[in-house]
Amino acid sequence: MAYRVTTPISITALAFDPVSDTLWTGTQSGQVAAFHSARERSVYFTAGGPVQKIYATDSQVRAMGQNAGVGGWSKGGMTKYYWRPTDNTQVLTFCPASSSATTLIAATTAPEFVVLNASTGQVMRSVSSPAHLVTLAPSPSAVISGSSDGQIRVHDIRASSTVASVKAHVGGVQSVLASGSYAFSIGWAIRQGRPHADPLVKVFDVRNLRPVASIPFPSGPTFMAVHPVRPTTIVASSANGLVNIFDATNPSGSTEFLQLDVTSYISSIAISPTGGYIAFGDSDGTVRIATAYETPEEEGPFNGFEGMAPEWFTEPEPLPQMDWDERTPLNTIGMPFYNDTLLSSWATDFLPSTDLQWPPPPKIPTQVLAEISLRHGIMSANLPRELRGKRNLAPTPAKTSSKGRFMSDRGRRTDVVPDTPTEILTSNDVPRAYHKVEIEYSKFGVEDFDFAYYNKTSHSGLETHIQNCYTNSLIQAFHYMLPLRRLAKSHITTDCAREHCMLCEFGFVTRMLEDAKGKNCHISNFCNTFSAMPTASAMGVVDYYDTDAAKVQGRRSDYAIMIQQFNRFWTEAMVTEGSDPLDNNISIIHDSAGNDYTQRVESPLSQLMGLHSMTAIKCTTCRATSRKHSLAHTVDLFYPPNWKESGDIDFAALLRMALVREREFWMNCPSCRQLSHMRSSRVELRKANLPPLLSVNACAFNDSDIWVDNRGSAPMLQPRVSLQLDDGIVEFEVRSLVIKIVRKEELSSPHLVSIVKIPEQEGRDEGGWFLFNDFVVKSITEDEALRFPGKWKIPCVICLERIDMQDRVDFTKMPISLDPSILTRDLTISLKRDKSRVRHEPLGLGELPTPGMVVAIDAEFVQLQQAEIEVRSDGTKKTLRPPRQSLARVSVLRGDGPKEGIPFIDDHIHTAAVVVNYLTEYSGIHQGDLDPATSRHTLVPRKVAYKKLRLLVDMGCMFVGHGLMNDFRTINIHVPADQVLDTIDIYFVKHRSRRFNLRFLTWFVLKEDIQTANHDSIEDAKAALLLYKKWQESEEGTFSRLLESLYKDGKEHNYRAPGAPQIASPVPAPAAPATPVPSPVLHRQGRSSRDHSSDARQVTFSPLSPLGATHFTGSPFSPTGHPFVSPRQAALAPHGNAAPFSTLPFDMVQALRQVQLGVQATPSPQASAQEWTEYWYRQQQDALRRMGGGPR
Repeated sequence: MAYRVTTPISITALAFDPVSDTLWTGTQSGQVAAFHSARERSVYFTAGGPVQKIYATDSQVRAMGQNAGVGGWSKGGMTKYYWRPTDNTQVLTFCPASSSATTLIAATTAPEFVVLNASTGQVMRSVSSPAHLVTLAPSPSAVISGSSDGQIRVHDIRASSTVASVKAHVGGVQSVLASGSYAFSIGWAIRQGRPHADPLVKVFDVRNLRPVASIPFPSGPTFMAVHPVRPTTIVASSANGLVNIFDATNPSGSTEFLQLDVTSYISSIAISPTGGYIAFGDSDGTVRIATAYETPEEEGPFNGFEGMAPEWFTEPEPLPQMDWDERTPLNTIGMPFYNDTLLSSWATDFLPSTDLQWPPPPKIPTQVLAEISLRHGIMSANLPRELRGKRNLAPTPAKTSSKGRFMSDRGRRTDVVPDTPTEILTSNDVPRAYHKVEIEYSKFGVEDFDFAYYNKTSHSGLETHIQNCYTNSLIQAFHYMLPLRRLAKSHITTDCAREHCMLCEFGFVTRMLEDAKGKNCHISNFCNTFSAMPTASAMGVVDYYDTDAAKVQGRRSDYAIMIQQFNRFWTEAMVTEGSDPLDNNISIIHDSAGNDYTQRVESPLSQLMGLHSMTAIKCTTCRATSRKHSLAHTVDLFYPPNWKESGDIDFAALLRMALVREREFWMNCPSCRQLSHMRSSRVELRKANLPPLLSVNACAFNDSDIWVDNRGSAPMLQPRVSLQLDDGIVEFEVRSLVIKIVRKEELSSPHLVSIVKIPEQEGRDEGGWFLFNDFVVKSITEDEALRFPGKWKIPCVICLERIDMQDRVDFTKMPISLDPSILTRDLTISLKRDKSRVRHEPLGLGELPTPGMVVAIDAEFVQLQQAEIEVRSDGTKKTLRPPRQSLARVSVLRGDGPKEGIPFIDDHIHTAAVVVNYLTEYSGIHQGDLDPATSRHTLVPRKVAYKKLRLLVDMGCMFVGHGLMNDFRTINIHVPADQVLDTIDIYFVKHRSRRFNLRFLTWFVLKEDIQTANHDSIEDAKAALLLYKKWQESEEGTFSRLLESLYKDGKEHNYRAPGAPQIASPVPAPAAPATPVPSPVLHRQGRSSRDHSSDARQVTFSPLSPLGATHFTGSPFSPTGHPFVSPRQAALAPHGNAAPFSTLPFDMVQALRQVQLGVQATPSPQASAQEWTEYWYRQQQDALRRMGGGPR
């Protein structure tokens, strides 16, 4: 049989009443209605929004409306209570705490559990939840949840803890049910990057979430229900009406099938208390009921017995009978009781005197009324021109093309958004400086982004468009702890033998941040170093979900957990890296008399951050006690389970509990040799055991409420923390914090910021506190830094410095400068270096750099990750993330003296990361050149090359080159502007926008051709040096005339040197296999550095093919890292006996012009093949330069 709701609206929820002959239905329009087996509808009421779930009990009906709240109603439709969150959050789902409990559990977007009184709707308490939940199900002793990240968790609400969790479905969980000791789930899987119904019903053991069985359902289950009589029997239904009834404990047993005759799709399901009826709701507003009874005579009430009679609406009292005629006075009809003044009795004195328009404005504009005329009984008028297209249209704000701020737009943008004063913000308002920021990309690349708009201080921010950039916050927090900075700077001066050393990379980063003085910095070397370490993946600190594919699938990294795990991983790694291999460590901690503070000489970082303690373990059975020494470099806070009832608790108390670390556990006692209950705690906490620096993980995952400040009370975190020890009080000072920011608009992607007290700014205005939100840097007050006004601000890492030991840290014995002899040594790790290819000559001892020494430099790079470009439907493109590049070769030449122009550095750089594109035509790097086992060049680790460049910068060398700004940024080194002589700026007129490439400058000024084959960094550096010498020798008037001629002749030649360059990768013959040729490839693909040979398909636009030659390639890269070109395109290329482009139709050539970007001076259709080859090569260079990989 079938029931149809009055209006054809989707049935979104169903529930059978346990004590009466009633089926409760919920609709998309928000209405809850009661139906009976006699096909009658009685009670109906609204739930505040589209009904998502209904629970019917003996006395109440509980329902939840989407984006509304949770309520309870009597069986007659009277509202008992209705609870809606008050902090602008939304209810996601709800369920009873257990099958017989008097409480409800509601999950919100906070995210948190809210425990409600099931009778009154009052909030009893709230508990933080680990994720945003989409479904809840009660079990006898716990609550089971399913979340959008695919996890199923078992929660003990009484203990406010998560008992167990398991990854059930890759694309997210749709529904979870519990019956006895079993839990059942259905969800989503990912296929080709898109979600689809997982064709499995998964069964778990509730006690430990151990998988028991997976029931196949090829049609994809979308709804399921547990049979009330047979607890292990599941009824599952697909969206198209296929129903499968099976026993979860016997998957191979017989199953029952039922195909519903539906014209739309199933939207809800419910089973009656006796199991005799199954109700299905569909999107057309129809409820279909399947019965287990064979004949109509066997059918009974829905609940299976004569229970409570269904309630009906109270019939209104009949109106009194009145004899009405023409003489009956109107006042016979009485009015309702009222005690307020009626609107009709208001006098004009009560009306407000402002914001009133009287008479009301006419509906017809006055311009139309002025020209109206009457013709044939019809009034008409011409619509004035100023009203055409504007009548009856609501004004819309002007559209902005981009939120990004670019230096090329300076002077044209006036939309400066002022900051809202923090004192007028509510506790839930996030100040604008804390909002998540992303780098935008213009047609000029990332160099055009106006970082200075976001940072007007002298302290540098960090860029965000690299993988694992979530570590920016902790890097800033550690950088401004002076002992750590000094230790890292000292370590880079030693001969560290590790290729992947995080302490070395941290030292390089600190030097770069010191030298930049407010300029943005790029830390790709640091991120690449730790992601290449095997232990990084095991510790879970590599952000593999920082890809577009992961974001589409809804998979996000929890950066609050990752940054605390990275804190532990980083400190432990630096302890090992900073230790002397021969145990000849230098003591850097001294007492007040200047003597060694401790007799043990351990790793320098352990001296700074090592917490020495004695742990006592006591057996409660035999009372035996044992002690052992332990050394920790991070401290994890933990929170007492009853902290809410214990009153105010401050950070000092939490820190002491974390240091004492009292724990209870079961283990085999070595004394009584039986499984015993053990208790452990740290004892003998003395001043000598506490280090100068403490790095504390807040671990505020489920207890973030403890940090929220109460209005009028002192904040949880004070500037100074007094810690009571066994032998006195030790005082620490808060130096920096790493904070997790959770905005309502960014619930799925919270981000991290750091708040730092900068030592150089102490004693100045506002106490020296600064906010570092990646590249946003802003000065803040101490009160704003240490307060936690709402749940949007959650602490992750807190860095403390011991006050009484600030003057006892002595680095005078540590090395402070690099050894310049590294420039005199010929180092290589290549096993097959060909001496005939060695073109450099290291410096002699008499040639060591001096301040002002001129050197010429050029660098080449390879791509570790392709650019991500979004192509919109209208053909426009947006760069989501530029290509990730790595230094592959660096050449430095002498700029003066008898050996002028001879290189003393020509190093190829070994990289352990996967190279996706060697950019051979523009870098001269081939596959195998960066591998120690196959390279025939001078190959060194990146750290060695970096130290050489760092030494040249520190010794005051003047760097000559072309386009050095991007080179130094990619190398991750900052060179002061007064040490850079860039020919791209020397040969440039400020009021003109055109800058010249190196090949054209060399051809025009020096009358030489370069880059005729592959790029050579020695050749490019030498050309830049000769251009610098030409400028240096020219007089002012002569050079001005040279610039005018340069711009004049450059325009005639389209700013390109004549002559076709020889492509390194030859174009194959038509019958040969596909061979790589340079082509501007616009594509979008994932960013995982672990897999560069995926079968992802991409669209390739080749300028060497006629219109319509857009094609798909199954494998995006050739072995050398270049895009493939089809044999058909190769056949059309102008070489050999191939037809020249002059044979192409002219309309086809014009269409190709529209596809290209920045086309100028297009050859005529009668041009020769040589001219067309030069033209297309120029366009390839332009396109690849915009993507960050072309020649300068």
